[in-house]
Amino acid sequence: MFRSIASLVQMFKDIEQKEKFLFVLGALFSRVISLKKASEIMEIEPQVFLKILDLMGIEFSYLSPEDVALEKNW
Repeated sequence: MFRSIASLVQMFKDIEQKEKFLFVLGALFSRVISLKKASEIMEIEPQVFLKILDLMGIEFSYLSPEDVALEKNW
């Protein structure tokens, strides 16, 4: 089941990379790991990781949800 979900990730070639990306993405958005650590695990530069997220239409912010709300109302 996990492999079928991971296979839908178009950004990476092999299934192991796709599975790792999904795991890292979950950990990153759960704030269990930092962007730097996520990039390290994926073996890419943080700027490249952010670009991949952007290309996939995934918004990521270093700010907390409260900070994002403040920034939008500034």
